[in-house]
Amino acid sequence: MRINHITAVLSLCFVLAFASTACQKSQTKTSDTGTGTATEQQASSVQVERVDLGKHVGNDNQVTEHADAFTPNETIYASVVTQGSAPTAELKTRWTFQDGQVVDEVSRTIAPSGGAATEFHVSKPDGLPVGKYRVEVFLNGSPAGTKEFEVKRT
Repeated sequence: MRINHITAVLSLCFVLAFASTACQKSQTKTSDTGTGTATEQQASSVQVERVDLGKHVGNDNQVTEHADAFTPNETIYASVVTQGSAPTAELKTRWTFQDGQVVDEVSRTIAPSGGAATEFHVSKPDGLPVGKYRVEVFLNGSPAGTKEFEVKRT
């Protein structure tokens, strides 16, 4: 009786192991038929829709007062509006002066689901020098948008 019980348990284990292996192979085949890696597919499902510059942002991180000219002591806000979903994506802004000098560079990891806005800003306690500037936006390391603006004397 004891041998029959052990045989039955071993048979059941064999069947479960076989079924598990078959299911894993089936899942592997379906995931291999897609193009690109899962990370590439996640990254491509999020896109930068637009970059807005302004003097203020609201609670939703969207610019409430659009501008492309600022005074030296103002804070300059960039609202990066994205569309799509991903468990993780990286947005980076690079703020440069007219001579190419990097004024500031900031990265943020986001996890968007649908439309989203991410706020970036730049300012200097003693004021930004007068001149022309550019903010470049990168999504997962790739260029995604550029805005130019100017800092003028009042």
